[in-house]
Amino acid sequence: MMRRPAYRIRSLLILLGLVLLSACNQAPEGKRLRFGLASAPVNLDPRYATDAASTRINRLLYRRLVEFDERSQPIPGLATWTMPDPAHYRIRLQEGGREFSDGSRLMARDVAATYRSVLDADNASPNRGPLELIKHIEVLDPDTLDFHLSHPDPLFPAYLVLGILPASGIESSAPFNTRPVGSGAFELEEWPDPGRLVLRRRQDDLLVEFIRVADPTVRVLKLLRGEIDLIQNDLPAELISYLKEEETIRVEEAPGSNFSYLGFNLEDPVTGKLEVRQAIAHAIDRKAIIRFALGDAARPASALLPADHWSGHPELDAYGYNPDLSRRLLQGLNPGGDRKLSISYKTSTDAVRVRLATIIQHQLGQVGIDVRLQSYDWGTFYGDIKAGRFQMFSLAWVGIKTPDIFRHIFHSQSLPPSGANRGRFSDPLVDRLIERAEASESMQAQASVFRELQTRLNELLPYIPLWYEDHVYAARSTVEGYRLASDGNYDGLEDVSVLATK
Repeated sequence: MMRRPAYRIRSLLILLGLVLLSACNQAPEGKRLRFGLASAPVNLDPRYATDAASTRINRLLYRRLVEFDERSQPIPGLATWTMPDPAHYRIRLQEGGREFSDGSRLMARDVAATYRSVLDADNASPNRGPLELIKHIEVLDPDTLDFHLSHPDPLFPAYLVLGILPASGIESSAPFNTRPVGSGAFELEEWPDPGRLVLRRRQDDLLVEFIRVADPTVRVLKLLRGEIDLIQNDLPAELISYLKEEETIRVEEAPGSNFSYLGFNLEDPVTGKLEVRQAIAHAIDRKAIIRFALGDAARPASALLPADHWSGHPELDAYGYNPDLSRRLLQGLNPGGDRKLSISYKTSTDAVRVRLATIIQHQLGQVGIDVRLQSYDWGTFYGDIKAGRFQMFSLAWVGIKTPDIFRHIFHSQSLPPSGANRGRFSDPLVDRLIERAEASESMQAQASVFRELQTRLNELLPYIPLWYEDHVYAARSTVEGYRLASDGNYDGLEDVSVLATK
């Protein structure tokens, strides 16, 4: 896990530059910013998008009723709210951000149509779960609507984070997944192929072109050559260090909240055993991985929510690196010692993810677990995870703001497609704690129950927490004003500027 010397990185970049020289086009003319992505978006309908790239780009295309402050507590976005009674929320739309990209005005009926479509079980929206407490939506006037709930929930405003679509398009089954119509800062310019998407910033017509370049070294090369203007995340530590030495490139880093973890199929005869998951947890040297593979650009995680989240658990004990304990746990499962434990481990083909998975594979091998690493293109990999076709996998939850995520991924009734309990986890106490938190009368009371829930999840290990990765972006000197967010969103593009080159 030693860092690659800088001269080797430079030599590799020069070699790749010579190989790719004939295929490289000059930077296109005009007011355009090119953003390099490791993975391309797949769905531009916020009711159905679940992958990180789609979610981040949808934030640029659509506006939401509610946003969040630094501690992930809900604050007004498109709307403000009042509570006529504990199970009744009145939503009043504000003036800003209400012009759809097709020229129509965002009205209360559009909000109602968006949420009703998600609540319709026939539509199988993955975002339906936390909204099922909505009993009735009533439009009062063009700017006001009421949400009537089946029971009180003080966190309800935090669930109102869907991008709003026009009711007319919903009624006509418009293909928003490929032809989005939102009221966000950007609108779709073109989507000529799966690996290239162009948005237009509505205030000044700046074009932002998202270009998929899976290999991080090639992505850096294109940045250096001026074929890409900005890249964010999904870079190995040595490439980040190399870019910091380049005079024409600016590199910025900030702490992140995206949660990296190992997930398991709990119906599998091997990974379904708690002792196996405990052995894996104690076999992973997180501190070494963070130091050498991530360049100290991450924080160890003990739970899905960071400790500084309003419902986080700062006193939760993480599973420490203890390979001897791992061996003892495995020995207890195999007293004769005549059979080595074997597990398949799925990840994407992203070079950074493969590298991290290879390190984990090696560390598990040191305690006697034979790991068969399987890497697939993003579509195949993610499809397998959603379908439950895995023993063990690594992924990250991005943009988590509210603790309703616990129901979405850990409640026994949240099996896909109604939720994201992809590992088929089931525990009666976890279910009861989730339901008790939802029935609490205040966010303070909810926070107490959610901390108890996180303690229980830490005991049962349906996920093994790994780390919260920092965010980093690298940009050419012509890019100004871009800012990083703790969840890694691309909202900084709303204010970025591109200087003319001489």
